[in-house]
Amino acid sequence: MLAICVVLVAVFASYSAAQYLADAVGGLLPAGAVLLMILLRIAIALEVLLPTTLYLSVVIALGRMYRDSEIVALSSCGIGTPQILKPVFYLALVIAALVAGLSLYVRPVAYAKAYRLEAYAKANFDISGMEAGNFYEIKSNDLVIFAEKVDQPENRAEAVFIRGQDGNLLQIIFANKVYHRYDERTGKQALLLHDGYMYEFTRRGEKGKISQFQEATYFLEPKEIVPTKYKRRAASSLHLSGSDKPEDIAELQWRFSTLFSTILLALLGVPISRTTPRQGKYAKVLIAAVIFAVYYNIIAVAKNWVEKGVISAIPGIWWVQVLLAGLLLVLLWRTGEVFRRQH
Repeated sequence: MLAICVVLVAVFASYSAAQYLADAVGGLLPAGAVLLMILLRIAIALEVLLPTTLYLSVVIALGRMYRDSEIVALSSCGIGTPQILKPVFYLALVIAALVAGLSLYVRPVAYAKAYRLEAYAKANFDISGMEAGNFYEIKSNDLVIFAEKVDQPENRAEAVFIRGQDGNLLQIIFANKVYHRYDERTGKQALLLHDGYMYEFTRRGEKGKISQFQEATYFLEPKEIVPTKYKRRAASSLHLSGSDKPEDIAELQWRFSTLFSTILLALLGVPISRTTPRQGKYAKVLIAAVIFAVYYNIIAVAKNWVEKGVISAIPGIWWVQVLLAGLLLVLLWRTGEVFRRQH
């Protein structure tokens, strides 16, 4: 389980690192925040990675025991599927408790911190972090910036185009040189523009205005971090429990569902792992992966239906758990051991 978990976390961390390093290189995210963002994403992903890890571990471990005929030896000693289910269930309870804590408490805190960092990055755009020849959008300022040349040591850009807006006015600015500074009087971020033009147009199609300047200051508002709008993923579980909005109900049900998913998937791995010695310990991994992918796709669709009001809070997303439990019972029934009458 530990080996599989390390591999899955490493793969997920690599994927996240590629995304955030690209943002850091492009000046859209502070370099020091990259590692923290990756750790936050891993903390969020663990609510899915841990059940997945336990599920695959059960399939592979028992598959190896089938390959080495250890299950046959245990069976001859009177140890069958019911006895194998018990330790798997106890381990699943421990992991499920950990997953529930991650989903109910760590998940909203991690999302809130991640949203805060993203808001900070948007409010503190640094022109020296830009790459020449790329367009950069600063959503908090409704700006698009393009520079043909960037001198990072001098915190300067050359041949810069800026598209902004001031009310109903659309502004297009060209400057030969631009410096990124902080205004000492106001403490706000500002772009010092040298030798350029500003074109202003109304959105109603009226005549525009062209202004030439030798030096001008363009303030990047707002410097202070704008509080992020309400995001249900960052909302506490206690807050969600008191909400009647379909989106909040779906989010809360998802958080609770991870606990049941952990237990059901772990138990499901027991009947799925049944193989013959010739098949090998990885014989059922592909089948297990397909079942897992189908399950999580269905539960994601069910969550989306609850959010849009297609399905009410009851049955909500719980019908997917019932289907998974039904599949578990069918597979256990096929083994002929669990439901066999004991004499």
